[in-house]
Amino acid sequence: MALREAFRSVRMQRVALLAPGDALRAMLVNVADEGTVALDDPAVDRGDPRAEAGAGAVLLRLHPGSAQLAMVTAAPADLAGWEHAGRLDLIAGEAQLEERAAQALTRGSVSGLLGWIPTDDMSHLAERMAVVGGAVVPLDRPPGVQPPTLEFQSGVSRDFAPLVQTYATVPYSNVNPSLLAGLAYVVMFGIMFADVGHGAVLLLVAVAVRLQWWSRLARLRSVWVFLAGAGVVSMVFGALYGEFFGPTHVFPAIWFRPLDNPVALLGAGVAAGAFLLAGAYALGSVNRFREGGWRRAAFASSGLAGSALFVGLGIAGGGAYLGVVWLALIGGGLTAVGIATSYAGLLASAGGGAAGAAEAGIELFDLVLRLGSNLVSFARLAAFGLTHAALGAVVWQATTGLWALGGLGTAGAVVVFLTGNVVTFALEGLVAAIQALRLEYYELFSRIFDTEGRPFRPWHVPLDTTEAPCSAG
Repeated sequence: MALREAFRSVRMQRVALLAPGDALRAMLVNVADEGTVALDDPAVDRGDPRAEAGAGAVLLRLHPGSAQLAMVTAAPADLAGWEHAGRLDLIAGEAQLEERAAQALTRGSVSGLLGWIPTDDMSHLAERMAVVGGAVVPLDRPPGVQPPTLEFQSGVSRDFAPLVQTYATVPYSNVNPSLLAGLAYVVMFGIMFADVGHGAVLLLVAVAVRLQWWSRLARLRSVWVFLAGAGVVSMVFGALYGEFFGPTHVFPAIWFRPLDNPVALLGAGVAAGAFLLAGAYALGSVNRFREGGWRRAAFASSGLAGSALFVGLGIAGGGAYLGVVWLALIGGGLTAVGIATSYAGLLASAGGGAAGAAEAGIELFDLVLRLGSNLVSFARLAAFGLTHAALGAVVWQATTGLWALGGLGTAGAVVVFLTGNVVTFALEGLVAAIQALRLEYYELFSRIFDTEGRPFRPWHVPLDTTEAPCSAG
């Protein structure tokens, strides 16, 4: 998969599905079996007699629970025969065909339905439609209507996609952040779970899941990339901190030991947060532009206006800390621009007027406060990293203390070391996973997403392969 495809959705085409009236059922059978078209929501209400009075629908109500077994057949409908033979799957499929046929718009001798299809699937569907006298007609996208979203089903982005999908469906026009979100997640996890030994265990589990060494691990197959990435990053930061199943001094600290330099670690956590927030603002600005052009991007608090406020405060703070007046003045000016444009955008959203001005003022105040609290929130990367190191130190001190006693103390040291590391691994692994997810959702995704898309759900009912191929009429 090309790298650019990792950041966008599958291209969609608006289409009209047309067929002669007497070939409508045959067309629907092909569309259902192909399973590549998301038909528009019913044009008629589901309570409309046209959609509910079909014989297949009536029989289906007499056999609840059979809809999930639905299949379609190219042969003419024989509801009585299917019921006698117990073919509830074909009855359920016929009910769906009847419902879709009731939704079709008919003009003269031609019937049609509207929907969305992945661009690459059009040619194959068109070939099947031509057999029954139908056609797939590409249409322009209706103004203000976003196509449904279908993500590419290959590559690392697919493995990281559930992280984003549990938060929201990526709007079709937006940059798909799955790959970047997954990388950010494993980095944050690794900072909090920094230990070469524990990371190696995670990596080993990921390999076992990927290669299916144990059948009970099959349920983790969808998250093996997360486990592998988290394990590798944990090993990297564990090497930086000199942690290997605790402060065992198996490896020297390449950077520093967390418990010896807690303030520096806290500063590094906040700096990492600032970098991630900058990336979230950058993606948010691109998405606001794609959603509504330069005007929306310029005035959105999650777009250029919010970015200017964030960067301006950072430059002003850096200038004040370093005592560089001109740098602080530049930062202050950029902050003022960010505040002014953010307020203008909030005022426009509030509708103007005195009430709108007051509402915009309150939202602006909240925006500035949240910006500071969101940045400080990343200190938890260091805080939980310190906790992990502290637990490892306690286990190691107890282990060495018992080992020095000899005899039974040696056996006790082994038990304490193993038990302590198992508890630390389980507890800190759970905490790091939850905290990384929290930072992803509340601090990052809240800036990347401003609207939600709708997932691509094609209509699919498989063809009964025991029947003859579909033909016109």
